[in-house]
Amino acid sequence: MTEQPNLGGAFTLPGTSMSLNRMGYGAMQLAGPEVWGPPRDVDAAIAVLREAIATGVNHIDTSDYYGPHVTNQIIKQALHPYLDDLVIVTKVGARRGDDKSWIHALSRQELIDAVHDNLRNLAVDQIDVVNLRVGGPSEPSDGSIEEQLTVLAELKRQGLIAHIGLSNVTSNQLAEAQGITEIVCIQNFYNVAHRNDDAFIDALAEQGIAYVPFFPLGGFTPLQSSALDRVAASLQATPMQVALAWLLQRSPNILLIPGTSSIDHLRENLQAAALELPSNAIAELNAIYKGLAEGQSMS
Repeated sequence: MTEQPNLGGAFTLPGTSMSLNRMGYGAMQLAGPEVWGPPRDVDAAIAVLREAIATGVNHIDTSDYYGPHVTNQIIKQALHPYLDDLVIVTKVGARRGDDKSWIHALSRQELIDAVHDNLRNLAVDQIDVVNLRVGGPSEPSDGSIEEQLTVLAELKRQGLIAHIGLSNVTSNQLAEAQGITEIVCIQNFYNVAHRNDDAFIDALAEQGIAYVPFFPLGGFTPLQSSALDRVAASLQATPMQVALAWLLQRSPNILLIPGTSSIDHLRENLQAAALELPSNAIAELNAIYKGLAEGQSMS
C-alpha cells in the first residue's frame, strides 16, 4: 500500500460538502507534446493518476480541451468508477485549433457543447466543478462575463454541473459573477515570482473561496531563481518543492494542482506539503517578486 503523505491539510469549498486535500493534481501533462494528442505511454499516464489517488489526492484538475479529449478519457480509463470523495474540476471557454492553437470558445453553444463533452468523456452525469475560463493566455482582461456565466448557471440548474468556478478573472468579474450564481473557486496565474493577485487572494480567503494557482511552477517556462536555489539547498529540498511549499504557506485557501507525467515527480511534488519554510526563507522568497517588480533579475 502506498504511504499516505501530508497533503497540506484540507479545504472545504464554500456552500459544499467537498473537502479537498490542498495538494491536488493537474492533468494537462497527461496529453501528448504541446498538450495535443495521446501521450507516448498511456499506461504510464494511467499509473500516475492511480498513484495520485493512492497517496490521498482527491482533487484532479482537467479540461476536455486538453488533447483535446485525451486527458478526460485517460482519467476515465484509470479511475472510473470514481471514489466518492474525488472532486474532478474541469474548465470550459476554449478549444483547440487544427494547428494546435488555443482559441476562445465562449458562445452559448460552445459552452453547452463543452460541458457535454466533459460529461461524456469523464463518464459522469454531473461535473463536480466547472470553471469558466476567460481572459488572455495567462492574464485576465476587462469586460463583462454575465452572458457566458449565465449559460453555466442554467446548466447548473439542470443538474449537469454541481458547482461553478472562474479562471483568469479579475475581482470585478468575480463580483459580477456572484450576482448570478455562487462561485466556489478562482483559478488564476500565480506563483512566487508572479504575484499580481496578492490582494485578490486575501479577499477570497475572507470569503472562504478557494484560490487555485495555475502554473504554480512557472508553466512552460519553469521558475529559475538563484534565491529559490539557495533556499532549496539550505532545506535539502528541490527548488520546485520550495515553490510549492511557499504557496501552501502563503494562504490557507490556496489549493495546488501541479502536473506531471512521472510518478517520481508526482511523489516529489506531494512531498512539498510536508516542507515547513522558516521565516527567513519566506522573506528571501518574497524578495524574488519585489526584485522583479523593481526590474531586477530573479536573483
